[in-house]
Amino acid sequence: MGVILRLFEAAVLACCCVAGGWRLLHYFQLESYQLPGYFRSVKRNFQRAVIPTVALAAVGVAAYVLGAPMIVRLALAAACAALLMVQAKKEKAKKPFVVTERVKRLIAMHAATAFAAVLLAGALSPVLMYLAPAFEAALIALAAVCAQPIEKSINQQFVDDAKKRLASNPKLMKIGITGSYGKTSTKFLLRDILSVKFSVLATPSSFNTTMGVTRVIREQLMPSHQVFIAEMGARHVGDIRELVELVHPSIGLLTSVGPQHLDTFGTIERIKNTKYELIEGLPEDGVAIFARDGAICEELYARCPNKTKYMPGDLMKATDIESGPWGTRFTLTDMETGETAKCQTRLLGEHSISNLLLCCTAARALGMTPAEIAQGVARCQPVEHRLELLSGAGGVSIIDDAFNSNPVGARAALRVLENFPGRRIIVTPGMVELGGEEAAFNRAFGEQMARSVAFAFLVGRKHTQPFVDGLLAAGFPQENIHVVGSLEESTKELHAMMRAGDVVLYENDLPDNYSE
Repeated sequence: MGVILRLFEAAVLACCCVAGGWRLLHYFQLESYQLPGYFRSVKRNFQRAVIPTVALAAVGVAAYVLGAPMIVRLALAAACAALLMVQAKKEKAKKPFVVTERVKRLIAMHAATAFAAVLLAGALSPVLMYLAPAFEAALIALAAVCAQPIEKSINQQFVDDAKKRLASNPKLMKIGITGSYGKTSTKFLLRDILSVKFSVLATPSSFNTTMGVTRVIREQLMPSHQVFIAEMGARHVGDIRELVELVHPSIGLLTSVGPQHLDTFGTIERIKNTKYELIEGLPEDGVAIFARDGAICEELYARCPNKTKYMPGDLMKATDIESGPWGTRFTLTDMETGETAKCQTRLLGEHSISNLLLCCTAARALGMTPAEIAQGVARCQPVEHRLELLSGAGGVSIIDDAFNSNPVGARAALRVLENFPGRRIIVTPGMVELGGEEAAFNRAFGEQMARSVAFAFLVGRKHTQPFVDGLLAAGFPQENIHVVGSLEESTKELHAMMRAGDVVLYENDLPDNYSE
């Protein structure tokens, strides 16, 4: 009977670990099930991630030390764990926790490893069993490591099926797009332009991982599709190579190389080489298209051995560029034939021409005429949360650039904002995933925004201090700096001061695992 009770006790405590660590499971999912990012999230959110489970353990240990019967101490532990789980589920998340099939397998593995850990602790001393929830962050990591071979096997089956589906359509033109920033916008612009002539499938939203692209291929690719555009993201060396081996693109677009995800890559050199994995994976007769950035992309263009390679201006050129709150217009010229076409789009800012020219070049390489390309450019719409112009209440204009932020994109957003008359206001939590350079980049952005805005609302009292330093160093009035604890708080303050003619730029919106 004693053995059965001990097993029951261990099972209940294992379930308490799973329930009490619900928020930690969410962090793990937000970090794409990658342990290095998960541990950074735990460290960054220590009070919300670790302290509650330590408190859960403290309740159990106290009940044991005070001599409470087993059923009482288990009931207390279970009640506390359930409370933590309910609180985690009730929290308003920008990207809610989704209990996918993978998560279900992880939960099962987590319960099993926690059960084993509790039993092992009990063999040393019964009171140690109740300490298990205090190590919940490590127990989830242990479960993930144990589940990895299973997940790898399942994923490989999906990838093999996706490869078969691609191979079954040998005439399908496959295009890969990567870059530190701009790849999602470029993907959708290219889709809109090519759709004038072809049946096109592009990976939706920011589906840019191997499993994300695999899912799109398996669920959405049809025999009628003539072009498949795959966005290729990377947080680690080799990520692009893995995607290239899946898709085997014949055309590759490199939108940019810069300090994005420095926390995982470590150096710009590693980012550069990882992005170039797309170009290395093209066939000898493949088409490589590089952004003209006066920097790393041009260096990689010079390195590229492909005979067919272009930068904006080589095959298609934009002249007579005009931009304003209404959008952008320009003249497109085919450098081989001399043909021209007038183009106009709702896209904001002259910088949008750079991404458009990459797409125009790819379209021309696939046989489209300038007139057809211009028709496609007219179809192009701002991508949601990427410099998307919205009409607010009371005659206020809103520029929604909240999807992400990086040093290049942030400067471009400020240039767009400067095209608008009236009082200019920015709401931002700053930039993240820039490694040890993060504070310096944010301070520099603060100095830049001082020349472009009348009021700055900085979301996050700790993370935005470099912005404050940069603003003040540039002579920005301190009374026009509003540091708030949340986006909701900034909205309340904005509503109290806004008037007709104001324009508000929302630059970035941090994911849940970065919230203070």
